[in-house]
Amino acid sequence: MGDKGNGHAGGNDHQALLGIIRRQGLRRLDEPVELACGAMSNDFIDVKLALCRWADLQVACRAIVRRVRTAGIDFNAAGGMTMGADPLAVGIAAETGGHWFSIRKTPKNRGTNQLIEGTPLGTEHRVLLLEDATTTGGSSQKAYRAVGDTGAEVVAVATVVDRGDTARQSYGELGVPYFPLLTYADLDIEPVIPPD
Repeated sequence: MGDKGNGHAGGNDHQALLGIIRRQGLRRLDEPVELACGAMSNDFIDVKLALCRWADLQVACRAIVRRVRTAGIDFNAAGGMTMGADPLAVGIAAETGGHWFSIRKTPKNRGTNQLIEGTPLGTEHRVLLLEDATTTGGSSQKAYRAVGDTGAEVVAVATVVDRGDTARQSYGELGVPYFPLLTYADLDIEPVIPPD
């Protein structure tokens, strides 16, 4: 990436998280698997498995909060697309005393037909969007639009692992600060290039 390690607030958090993801979430497969973006990869990163213990999840949540706040960005709600963002959103709400939310893939087809669960977002919310693992940022872009429809403002996007360069470029074009805690360079794996 050229900025490996640059901008990481708190080297201890960065090293601890890197160790957790490498030990518990990164698998090198004999045969490539298809990722959500359609690209193929032999490197599978299961962030949910890596962070399924609270002590490990807390490392990631604290690191996200520190990175975003060190950049001078304040937020009062955190969340994103279910399920990847859900543990992070609740963990960050616990760390900050703020609000969490979760965006369904499709609106609930009964009751209130809600798309967003948890905190009812509105113009008073400054939102931190979350993803566990990002390849192109497609999920968080969908979340970005859903949050915008509520009148809330997306002030930053954070992910535990970024597997490529597409999301950084996309959020740069939108003018939204983007904070990957770990990149493919940190994990010593090949970047994912989405198919055309």
